[in-house]
Amino acid sequence: MNKSVERINLLKPAERPFSEDPTISFTIPAYWYFDPDIYDREKYRVFYRSWHYACHASQLAEKGSYFTTRIHDQNIFVIRGDDGELRGFYNVCQHRGHELVRGTGSTRLIVCPYHAWSYRTDGTLANARNTGTSPEFRACDFSLKPVRVEVFLGMVFVNCDPDAEPFGEMMDGLEEEILGYVPDAGSLVYSDRREYTVASNWKVIMDNFLECYHCHVAHRDLVDLINMDAYSTQTHRWWSSHCSRGPVNADSSAYKVRADVDFSYAAWFIWPNITLWAMPGEPNLSVLQMNPDGVEQTLEFLDVFTTSPELSNEMRDACRYLDDVLQPEDIGLCESVQRGLKSIGYNQGRFIVDDCRSELSEHGVHHFQQLVREALS
Repeated sequence: MNKSVERINLLKPAERPFSEDPTISFTIPAYWYFDPDIYDREKYRVFYRSWHYACHASQLAEKGSYFTTRIHDQNIFVIRGDDGELRGFYNVCQHRGHELVRGTGSTRLIVCPYHAWSYRTDGTLANARNTGTSPEFRACDFSLKPVRVEVFLGMVFVNCDPDAEPFGEMMDGLEEEILGYVPDAGSLVYSDRREYTVASNWKVIMDNFLECYHCHVAHRDLVDLINMDAYSTQTHRWWSSHCSRGPVNADSSAYKVRADVDFSYAAWFIWPNITLWAMPGEPNLSVLQMNPDGVEQTLEFLDVFTTSPELSNEMRDACRYLDDVLQPEDIGLCESVQRGLKSIGYNQGRFIVDDCRSELSEHGVHHFQQLVREALS
């Protein structure tokens, strides 16, 4: 027997039932977080079929401006066309497969650095050297392969699945709820990006985000900032909200904030690996996305949108708290869980869910794990 299979079998005792009722359900098995076969199935059944945050539209304001991103192992770029339209393409030359662009930039003609095949901003082939005498060579056969693109409250989303349900329809009700907390969300601009490498499976990080059962224990500054008595988690088909309408502690140990804001914390989960945050203070919105980089490693980036490209002092303090305190706390928790999941002494846990769905309830985690199970079934 293959050693990896033998190890998985050792760590796969009889599974306890995952129920649609979170109050009686056990969690998904531990091996789902480190099994290469599960990871490979997720690539095709989760990430290639889901909407992925790429960048903010303010980063693509000018014609010819582009931004590269990845959906799992697929390299993609979004570009503002000469006609002003946003389009997304697989970042690969149709000649011999070389990557076309890197990072961010601006160009009115996309030129492959390998053999100089060039493409217009609408993806059509503009020039292919030395093909004039090639029999039956047709430029229309070599246009760049497109991906779906949608803009939601200024955020640019892409999807590899040409038949995917439109983002706005999938996330019905999300826009209205975000605008209820951040009325200026659609007019914010990109301000800052932070990046993190986490030694854990991406699902561990999602599980952690989706409950505040651990907040009183592990995030004392966050608990000092927000009104935990008003904290509520609401689940929907493809998203969930994690918000507190109560008054903020303006003089908290996390950072100082104006006392006139009407909420202390607002966050949303978007299937499969996207989280949005609105921190108390001036109008702001952040995206934290968990991108798989192997079975047991995740690359995170945190994009911050505010009213100006330059962070204010208040938002700089908020970002410093996220970067120096909250993220290190969560990363430490997730890396410890990843190590613990491989213990022979553990296989499944139990969701802690109360009747009133309080801030201590884990029904948000159950909602996410149920979506994972549906995708992989």
